[in-house]
Amino acid sequence: MNIKYLVQRALHMNYKAMAEKIGSIHKKTGRSRWAIFRDMRDCAVKYGAGYMDYDLFEMYNLTPAQRDTYLTRGRNNELVARYNDKAHMDELGDKIKFNAKFAPFLHREWVPVTGENREEVLAFLGRHPVFMAKPAKGSCGWGIEKLRTEDFPSLDALYGHLAERAPLLELEEVIEQHPAVAAIYPGSINTVRMVTIRGKSGRVYLVTAMFRIGNGKFVDNFNSGGMVAPMDPETGTVTDRALDKRKNLYGNHPATGTPIQGFVFPDWDRAVELVTQAAQVVPEVGYVGWDVCFTPDGPCLVEGNQFPGHDIYQLPVHTPDKIGIMPRFRAIEAQEKALEQ
Repeated sequence: MNIKYLVQRALHMNYKAMAEKIGSIHKKTGRSRWAIFRDMRDCAVKYGAGYMDYDLFEMYNLTPAQRDTYLTRGRNNELVARYNDKAHMDELGDKIKFNAKFAPFLHREWVPVTGENREEVLAFLGRHPVFMAKPAKGSCGWGIEKLRTEDFPSLDALYGHLAERAPLLELEEVIEQHPAVAAIYPGSINTVRMVTIRGKSGRVYLVTAMFRIGNGKFVDNFNSGGMVAPMDPETGTVTDRALDKRKNLYGNHPATGTPIQGFVFPDWDRAVELVTQAAQVVPEVGYVGWDVCFTPDGPCLVEGNQFPGHDIYQLPVHTPDKIGIMPRFRAIEAQEKALEQ
């Protein structure tokens, strides 16, 4: 594990939060706090796992061989550093730049709010009485608003409200999702996070896929009240129940009663082809988590994440065999090495 990374983590560690995690694990397992701390330290050095990973993945219940299969925060950072060129990461991290670059994959109208394109924005508002307002930069659905023109005295007043956030704001047409997906939860766009690796050979590999589902809000992000369920990336089938951050499990959606586990996504082959093509647009950013929406006319991109995250893909309830997703990355690396020979 990268020594520089470990030193930086140690310098910026929230030791109070770590002590609380140790106390919580002590109550669950009966192990001494000192033994837990030493084990946490060893997992940080060997696997790049911080105290949050140690707790989240329940590493205290894993053997060394099992621990080595987990994509930890440290390992995820190494993958980002290996595949993603910093000079090009803003092409995905900035939503305005992303929309311009990936326009053929969006299948919806959008407009930036620059502070200098008032007429263009007013024309968009005239066509879309309900729309999404998104900050140019941000994650986990934070700062996103679903707005209605009827809630403002006039379009001019609405434009004034939006222009206060210029030039760091963009507006998007509301996506109509496929009725089969909407039946699970119609209150948000329920996307699939599809993680790809583009190797040096130019080949694109689909590493994993997770179904993200809204639950009471208009965003589906796990860290903003949503739920996640694992999928078979080969078939587009949801293989287990959905989990929220409070660790509640749902075989059926609590708001609609619609089954989640066993759901098969329509047009899955087209979604795989979509992210495969999108992964070639900025080849300098080769490790991406794509958020894909399924519409009546086929899949479309919502956004691309140059920091794909690592936590939701290998939660304990979804990994009864206690095997994480690192073997998938290692298999890709082996295929790439074979292609070089």
